[in-house]
Amino acid sequence: MHQDAATSVVDRYRRFARDEAPGRSVLYTIWAERVVADAEVTEVVARIAETHRQPPLVFAVMRLLGAPDGVDAWADWVVAHADALVAECDRRSVQTNEPQRCAALLPALSLIEGPIALLEVGASAGLCLYPDRYSYRYRRGTEVVSLDPVDGQSPVVLDCALDGAPSLRMPEIVWRAGIDLNPLDARDAEDRAWLTGLVWPGEEGRRERIVAALDIAASDPPLLVEGDGAAALPALAADAPREATLVVTTPGVLAHVPRARRGDVIAAAQRAGRWITLDAPGLHDGWTSPPDVRSDGFALALDGEVLGGVDPLGAWVAWHPEIGSAAQ
Repeated sequence: MHQDAATSVVDRYRRFARDEAPGRSVLYTIWAERVVADAEVTEVVARIAETHRQPPLVFAVMRLLGAPDGVDAWADWVVAHADALVAECDRRSVQTNEPQRCAALLPALSLIEGPIALLEVGASAGLCLYPDRYSYRYRRGTEVVSLDPVDGQSPVVLDCALDGAPSLRMPEIVWRAGIDLNPLDARDAEDRAWLTGLVWPGEEGRRERIVAALDIAASDPPLLVEGDGAAALPALAADAPREATLVVTTPGVLAHVPRARRGDVIAAAQRAGRWITLDAPGLHDGWTSPPDVRSDGFALALDGEVLGGVDPLGAWVAWHPEIGSAAQ
């Protein structure tokens, strides 16, 4: 084992155990601590390609392959199944497809007149292409702002804490399409197992929400194409119906694009139509002004104009009403 790889694994997994897993997953905290402390386990993880070595990805693959929960039995399992684990991790990628993000996207979508043709870069199985098929419960103090699809409450109900008063309405989506390096099919049992397996053990309700959203996507599949965001976007955008406003979304995906190429994706999105994103403030230079959001938040922006701060997975929205009104 190359010492640099081992050091990198120990540093990454120690940080994960200390800063990221606590409060979200007891099991992943314990596993990460064992990676740090157990040289044999460290050696196995260090064999995985660096770009596929993220703890959530590696741990999801372990669970997919049948790793036991108990930490001693788990460590033995990792060493015994090293070859299979390394091979499976090298062919997988994190494809978090969290429909809750639609609660963060909806205030921006509400500023755009319909009908809308919705195109997502980094779509995974396309679960964020159905904002009109989910129900919303925005909680602002003791007030609850409720929105439901035209045919009634959805099996997917998204609860979101709200600060501010955006004008919220259900969008009229007439076309849905997405681009992904490895698009997933909501109708495919293996793809569904992978998406639900990416949910961290201990995250209550998230798996059920994803399963319900997968059922919605499976009943009316979006158009998904395999490819690079910037390269594939123009041709796919050309297929959108001309009578609809094309809206390109990049919710949380630009972090997975090499920094030198993020500007290409943004430029392609802006050339194609309206562009909605939610990203960490320092992730790119596509903002019209520097984002001012909470330290634990992402910026929500329409055509680069920051509308407010949001939880990266859509649990809260802090709307900037003066910016929101200007965007209209």
